[in-house]
Amino acid sequence: MLVEDNEDFRFYLKDNLRVFYKIEEASNGKEGWQKALALHPDLIVSDISMPEMNGNELCEKIKSDVRTKHIPIILLTALTTEEEQIKGLETGANDYMTKPFNFEILHSKIKNLLTLHQTFKRTYTRQINIASPEMEIESDDAKFLNAALLYIEENLHNPQLSVEDLSRHIAMSRVSLYKKCLKVTGKTPVDFIRSVKLEKAAVLLEKSNKTIAEICYMVGFSTPNYFAKSFKAKYNVLPSEYIVEKRNKTSELG
Repeated sequence: MLVEDNEDFRFYLKDNLRVFYKIEEASNGKEGWQKALALHPDLIVSDISMPEMNGNELCEKIKSDVRTKHIPIILLTALTTEEEQIKGLETGANDYMTKPFNFEILHSKIKNLLTLHQTFKRTYTRQINIASPEMEIESDDAKFLNAALLYIEENLHNPQLSVEDLSRHIAMSRVSLYKKCLKVTGKTPVDFIRSVKLEKAAVLLEKSNKTIAEICYMVGFSTPNYFAKSFKAKYNVLPSEYIVEKRNKTSELG
């Protein structure tokens, strides 16, 4: 996500980065904070000098909230003093760049942070081998993830599947489930359940001959309209467009 009040500069960054990433935009820190809560971006690039809420305030808010503190942040500024850089880093920013800068360096920093973040998340799903080759210990986070995924898959068709149901099944309070889910997946429980359903839907859209409406109900959405809206929010295309896109790729490969 790009948070920048200068429209021309924001367009320049978006135009160069959209080749590699799906880009969301915000024109100030207040809008950036609201979108961070709603969209849970993989990374945020934010200017510091902005109206409503500046980049340092945005960074401090994101890094002090359990729902968003896992999101890496790169701060951009025209202020070059060491004091300003230290101030930015003290708010929890992962990296800092002064304007003007080389776009390739920014892109490298983004790639490095995303790679580091993905590596960190993968450690939660990896089983830990200890000295004895016959013994395998599964981390608590991996156990949680496996149990949650299995329960969601077993109840995939159920449109009434709720966070309360998952909470009871895993024997966690809703607050504990919320914190654990954010830590392990980077998503709230509601977003996580919806994401699993949509990932299953994507596989069915690509691999099966079922209609979109049939798949909608198979993965537990109550209406095709809500399913289409949710699918587009995750994959940036409608289910019908996704099918065409995948079939075209398959025919090209064939």
